[in-house]
Amino acid sequence: MRSGKIRAILPRLEGLRRRFERWRRARKIGSRIPEALWAAAVKSAEAYGVHPTAQTLGLDYYSLKKRLEEKPSARSTMAATANVAKFVELTTTPPTGISECILELEDVAGAKLRIHLKGIEAPDVAALSRSLWGVE
Repeated sequence: MRSGKIRAILPRLEGLRRRFERWRRARKIGSRIPEALWAAAVKSAEAYGVHPTAQTLGLDYYSLKKRLEEKPSARSTMAATANVAKFVELTTTPPTGISECILELEDVAGAKLRIHLKGIEAPDVAALSRSLWGVE
């Protein structure tokens, strides 16, 4: 018997549930669920939860949960593609000499660096920040 929450979610998962049923009817016994179906199930589990998705689609809860946990999150995907800053703007007022400043740098992984600088020129600040992050 389905709980009220699962009954409310069922209409949203109905199309995917039908895809799983068609695959189950046409499959050879012992064949594995295709990755495309697993990907759709994982996406549904993100939206509706592992238990309701697994129960509605007739999947093993722990298998679905494991696949959901193994899926890279959007944040780690962004971190992998954006390791370094593509653009850094440093503005100063003329003259270009900076009497004192605090340079704070943070990468996407959360590593932070704070440097207190005195009597440094703006081009030197830019060069220093590029060298600290390995950007040429």
